[in-house]
Amino acid sequence: MSNGTTPLHVATVFQGGEKSAPTGGNLLGVFFDAPGLGAESRQRIAADLGFSETVFVEDPATARLHIHTPEIELPFAGHPLIGTSWLLERRGARPAALLPPAGPVPTWTEGDLTWIRADPATAPEFTSVQLGSAAEVDAAEGRPGANLHVWAWEDEERGLARVRVFPRLMGIDEDEATGAAAVRLGERLRRPVSIRQGVGSRIEVRPGPDGTVEVGGRSALVETRDYRIPAL
Repeated sequence: MSNGTTPLHVATVFQGGEKSAPTGGNLLGVFFDAPGLGAESRQRIAADLGFSETVFVEDPATARLHIHTPEIELPFAGHPLIGTSWLLERRGARPAALLPPAGPVPTWTEGDLTWIRADPATAPEFTSVQLGSAAEVDAAEGRPGANLHVWAWEDEERGLARVRVFPRLMGIDEDEATGAAAVRLGERLRRPVSIRQGVGSRIEVRPGPDGTVEVGGRSALVETRDYRIPAL
């Protein structure tokens, strides 16, 4: 960090569609070169950027990090960890695990997907409502004072689900792709599920060992730009 500016890496996480014609994807901001910021500074930056989550990597060698929504810090979140793991691998780090406040989260790649394995108990809780059809999910609305997760089967036999998430308590009107909610749904269903969320994001979910849930998705770099750290 120099002259009050530091590189900001912006990725999109959980892209759907084909790599040549991607759909959806949830934007994520990641800082690798601004360690030591206090919680108040991190929160102000996350609010200023306005992404559903922003990650502050304290130590790229150990992948120790903080995750902030525009309003709160989270001990665990899925799309920030997937995106940060992917960015670290691009930098040549290839971490075996990430270290958010919730504790170690194993990570790896399979083809063009980045995966994490999580204990569902570490994920934020959502009010989850199963609806009768994908059309009902498409017509759903959020609720004030709630982190609402609505879902329905598009094809139960094939494990295809339609999801929307309204994490209003986190300062997010609607989230385009929510890994933590996918972890919670994976805990409930205990079977492989391919989730279509938002306008076209794709999240892959499957059971892991010892009650864990594995979540995977495709990421892409949007931009890297200088960001000026605001004064408190």
